[in-house]
Amino acid sequence: MQNYHTPVLLKESIEALDIHPNGTYVDATFGGGGHSAAILKKMKGGKLFGFDQDSDAAQNIISDERFVFINQNFRHLKKMLRVNGISEVDGMLADLGISSYQVDTTGRGFSFRLGGPLDMRMDKSLSLTAEDILNSYDSERLQKIFGEYGEVRNAKTLAETIVTGRNRNEIETVEAFTELISPVIRGNRTRYLSQVFQALRIEVNDELQALKEFLEQSLSVLKQGGKLVVISYHSLEDRLVKNFMRFGNFTGEATKDFYGKEEKHFRIITKKPLSPTEGEIKNNSRAHSARLRAAEKL
Repeated sequence: MQNYHTPVLLKESIEALDIHPNGTYVDATFGGGGHSAAILKKMKGGKLFGFDQDSDAAQNIISDERFVFINQNFRHLKKMLRVNGISEVDGMLADLGISSYQVDTTGRGFSFRLGGPLDMRMDKSLSLTAEDILNSYDSERLQKIFGEYGEVRNAKTLAETIVTGRNRNEIETVEAFTELISPVIRGNRTRYLSQVFQALRIEVNDELQALKEFLEQSLSVLKQGGKLVVISYHSLEDRLVKNFMRFGNFTGEATKDFYGKEEKHFRIITKKPLSPTEGEIKNNSRAHSARLRAAEKL
């Protein structure tokens, strides 16, 4: 499990879940199974459902009668729980982003440090790849992706460079792509490329929309008093989580009932998001941008 992915903010996330020994829980991003294993240690009976859209995560399935692995995106939370006879749960945890295994596996296309095809699909059954995006989206659409999802400052120049370059040769590999855009990289090369690859990954996997659907379903799936714990890695995810926990929507604006009283769906547990300690970051550098928010359903 450690080789696949080191669980981030493990102690903090388990404490925030406040696990009932015989409760029903969801690990919405199973991955290497580190969080799931820790949850099971706190349980005596009950059930734990582990979701993961990447079929490679199945290699980490925990042999325990209390554990059920569901090879699906967490946007199908409510449907797949219903299939398993579950309508409500006591808590759910989502560790967003990408696993170390996915980043470090040649051929998946998630890392600009590794060569190979421009894939970036977390679910290998999806049809859209990063290569498709780079070779078919027009300049305006590319600019929007890099500007919004990657917060790339020169997104327009980057998009125009890609369109001009692919007219000469189709962009098929990580190496070809990074070489093509090298002249327009601004500031720190590693940071810039990380933002570009993040934007492509989000578009390929429809990550932000999937997160919205998961959060919206959490309201009907969580029992009263149930805990929602989410670990995010960039401002786009964190903003969605923060607004939903606080307002029950993604606009960041309070809604009021018929009597003018503000509607609240959660009690915020973490007034400010929790961050990894210096020690955790030293042992796992990929944890540095993690932010944990937790809330209890009212």
